[in-house]
Amino acid sequence: MDLNQLIRTVPDFPTPGVYFKDISPLLADSRALQYTVDSLVEKIELENIDAFVGLESRGFIFASMMAVKSNKGFIPFRKKGKLPPPIIAESYNLEYGSATLEAQSGKGRVVIVDDVLATGGTLDASIKLAIKCGYSVEDVIVLIDLTFLNQFRFKNNKIKSLIAY
Repeated sequence: MDLNQLIRTVPDFPTPGVYFKDISPLLADSRALQYTVDSLVEKIELENIDAFVGLESRGFIFASMMAVKSNKGFIPFRKKGKLPPPIIAESYNLEYGSATLEAQSGKGRVVIVDDVLATGGTLDASIKLAIKCGYSVEDVIVLIDLTFLNQFRFKNNKIKSLIAY
């Protein structure tokens, strides 16, 4: 299945110069969504993990579906102010601003899941936050890797993805 046909590029969103990858058409297509989740799960060594960490907000969609499909847990990493205390926070820079991720402490082996890897700021912060919270990060996976914007690596390997631009 060619997922590229279900991802549209929106120029100058959310700020001028940014080309936003809109996955809404993919999410609206039940066959494509199922194919996407199945394909993401196939790239993970499930025996080595306990849960999937989803990054707000689109990472929630894929991580929660991957968790259900794999009979694993789901852990949300939220934007600032969305979780009740006690929380642990990690601030970082985006290509068009700054943000803070928050999570609650825990334990276990996790895979971090997001929709798009652009410059790597969000993924870097999420790895740091997971470790601060007590998790062991075993892998990182995204739907889309914008390789022209980053050289991001995890454990000296390219980030796993289904689509690379």
